[in-house]
Amino acid sequence: MKKSLIALCMVSAVVLATPTTQIWNPATDVQAVGTYHLGIDNYSNFATTMTSPLPTDIGLTYGLLPGFEVGIDANMPGSEAFGASAKYATTESDKLPALALGIQGVGNLGGTIGMNMVYGLAAKTFPLGRISAGLFSGAEAVLGTDKTGYILTYDKALNDKVWVSVDFASGKSVYGSLWVGGSYAFSSSTSVLVAVGEANSGGPAVFTTQLDINI
Repeated sequence: MKKSLIALCMVSAVVLATPTTQIWNPATDVQAVGTYHLGIDNYSNFATTMTSPLPTDIGLTYGLLPGFEVGIDANMPGSEAFGASAKYATTESDKLPALALGIQGVGNLGGTIGMNMVYGLAAKTFPLGRISAGLFSGAEAVLGTDKTGYILTYDKALNDKVWVSVDFASGKSVYGSLWVGGSYAFSSSTSVLVAVGEANSGGPAVFTTQLDINI
């Protein structure tokens, strides 16, 4: 589950609640009905100080209805840093792509400022992997003049254990970034993702580890 980049340290009150994601961007995947998904995402940078540019994100996503999930995240440390997400998605067929429409980073809870991002995605699987593409738009107070942009992601399961991805969001806002990484599944319900990312606006690279558990 996966948030914003270096510049976020300058707006630490931003809420970035996340739906089911790739590394950083939302995916057309959703949680199965009745499934809870716990995600714990940690971040550090490669500067000499090795300080964290992002708060640790602890998120819980729930499959509420077929194709529909809801979630809530807490960004720690931080006071009143909570946000919500929701997504509806269709499944991919032989001829039609998977489609998703959702919101994330819904804030103004307890006085925090939300990214309030709305997005739409389409994804199609080919022999060499899956391509996802879409558009997003969020609050100008958080994303600035680059409040609207596009998402482009490649991902592929190499086997039943290993998954890799390249994940991009346009713009030089706190959301715009490029990530490369992969995950390893220890079981059908537990996996760990490791990735490196960099903000489009520059700055030191960011290293993330993300623990995902389905309950």
